[in-house]
Amino acid sequence: MSNKGANSGYWGAVSEAVSSLRKGLQLSFRHLAEARKKRPPIGVEDSEYFQHDTGRVTLQYPREELPVPTHGRYKLHNEIEDCIVCDKCAKVCPVNCIDIEPIRSAETIGQTSDGTTKRIYAAKFDIDMAKCCFCGLCTTVCPTECLTMTPEYDFSVFDIAEHNFPFATMSEGEITEKKDAWDKHQAEKAAQKAAKPAGTKSTAKPTFKPKMPTRKPNIPPKKEGGEGSE
Repeated sequence: MSNKGANSGYWGAVSEAVSSLRKGLQLSFRHLAEARKKRPPIGVEDSEYFQHDTGRVTLQYPREELPVPTHGRYKLHNEIEDCIVCDKCAKVCPVNCIDIEPIRSAETIGQTSDGTTKRIYAAKFDIDMAKCCFCGLCTTVCPTECLTMTPEYDFSVFDIAEHNFPFATMSEGEITEKKDAWDKHQAEKAAQKAAKPAGTKSTAKPTFKPKMPTRKPNIPPKKEGGEGSE
């Protein structure tokens, strides 16, 4: 290769580099000029979300926050007054992050906001959000819809034990009182059963066993005369 061809290739590469640098600087300076205004903090559900493609996007968190989707999966919350302590949420949880301690009652203890009868006290209802996988299954099976996911997504702590959130409101004295009342009820029930004379008919309703109709075999009618008749 001659010196002329080598020089041409060298200066051509330099020219291309300068041109690329100029285009890049033009783009940077244009964005710098547009950064004098701030982009409004709107969420992806906003109809004008894709129209705001210029301006600064940095938020002064925690003073400013982006809106989160309404149906997102974030921190769990249990409205304990509407909880019937059915244990369905704890059973369906794949990571066992819900810990419940129920205390049964011999009588009705109230009603939820939707009219469901309450018969079980919640001595303990803890949700460990450090274990939660945010699957949402617990909110789906809840019969009274007292277990929900809130828009709160930032609950960072220094101690992981603080990710365990208790929702039960019973004191130690109340728990002991309700447990003793249930044990007393069970003991009285057992004593009544033991004192019942032998041979006394039970007042319990008999188990209903429906009769299944017997199906007759489908036998075709016999022809008159049979075979070989004249």
